[in-house]
Amino acid sequence: MVRTVPTHTVPPGPAGDVDMALMRESPLDFITGLARRYGDITRHRADGDTVYLLNRPEYARQVLKDNGANYTKEGTPDDAMLRPLLGNGLLTSNGADWARQRHLTAPAFRPSAVRTFDRIVTDATAGMLERWAPAVESGAPLEVDEQFTALTLGILTHAILGADIDGIGEGFGRAVDAVNRCIGHYVPDPDPDPADTARRYADFGRARTFLNTVTRTLIASRRAGGSGGGAGGNLLDTMMSADHLVSDEDLRDQVLTIVMAGHETTAKSLTWTLYLLDRHPDELAKVREEVDRVLGGRPPTAADLQDLPACRRAIQEAMRLYPPVWLISRRAAGPDRIGGYDVEPGTLVCVSQWVLHRHPDYWDAPDAYRPDRFDGAALPSHLYLPFGGGDRICVGQHFAMLEAVLVLATLLQSVRLELVEGFPVEPEALVTLRPKHGMTMIARPR
Repeated sequence: MVRTVPTHTVPPGPAGDVDMALMRESPLDFITGLARRYGDITRHRADGDTVYLLNRPEYARQVLKDNGANYTKEGTPDDAMLRPLLGNGLLTSNGADWARQRHLTAPAFRPSAVRTFDRIVTDATAGMLERWAPAVESGAPLEVDEQFTALTLGILTHAILGADIDGIGEGFGRAVDAVNRCIGHYVPDPDPDPADTARRYADFGRARTFLNTVTRTLIASRRAGGSGGGAGGNLLDTMMSADHLVSDEDLRDQVLTIVMAGHETTAKSLTWTLYLLDRHPDELAKVREEVDRVLGGRPPTAADLQDLPACRRAIQEAMRLYPPVWLISRRAAGPDRIGGYDVEPGTLVCVSQWVLHRHPDYWDAPDAYRPDRFDGAALPSHLYLPFGGGDRICVGQHFAMLEAVLVLATLLQSVRLELVEGFPVEPEALVTLRPKHGMTMIARPR
């Protein structure tokens, strides 16, 4: 496709300031509409900011990788939403703080390390299926999004932090929901519903207190029980070892960041995958045939991952259509030029996975669920960003994929999840991309 060099230094976009209340009411429609009307790089004014939306992979790569040093998370909507809860953790820190935190956490998430967690994943999933047994027998509906939240939370804390939090997974999930409802919503000025805003902030305060209590309990429990130090221990052991001298406040920020980011995105990916497979029985049949043929009824292991490509593709395609993180924002520290347009210092620059993952120049039938599009496809760099991109790509991406594939394979050996007839499914773009009404399904026995 021939692309012309722009003659103006300012990208096209709507005139005047955007109505923030309308934008926040339907953010996915807003960013999709910008891309469709104005093209691959757009500009608008919102809440005092100049905002560029970048809709091509080479633009995303420039901001996230090639010239990543010019772009910071400080002062972005991401920072404003997450810092009140997570403090100065890996998702919110910058510069030397971020580099130190990344260096500390990365070894726990290397592929060779996460492969040792396969038994934890499959045992936890088998335990969930046992708890589902009465519902499977009776046909009672299950809130599978909440179930997956509790499951992935338990797996993560056991594998990465060496802690057992049985019994509080569902409470943790409700607290995460309360946090999302508060920090994912923009409150215009003047506030049209002060009572509702006050209620959401009160819910957030209680949720933050609960999450802080759980996090500090994990840390205190590990301190009381002793640890193996930095060598051979889990991530929490490493952070608490004398070699690193991480303060209690740093520990709290890092542990809560890892717990929040590490379980929420995988839970939502599994939820959307099971929903899409139910809506596409031909794709479900491919995955089940693979699971039966490869596993023959036994639990999957990390060694089976290479032989379960259909499982992986089903999840990858679900994460394309419903990326858990749907928008990345950065603030330009200095001047730059993207796509022929000038980027002034202070400009808020955004990349939306929701838009990029549906770009018609790169995806055939972009709104269709077609897992086979990931069968050996060589995608342009920074076109597919379910885990972000550049140096700040998600540290836990290998763990997340191992976990999701093993959970999916284990589930499909025993049950088929069917959406309750007439149940409304609608994506809601808060901190993560969530089903607005939850996901109520019935687990049928095989």
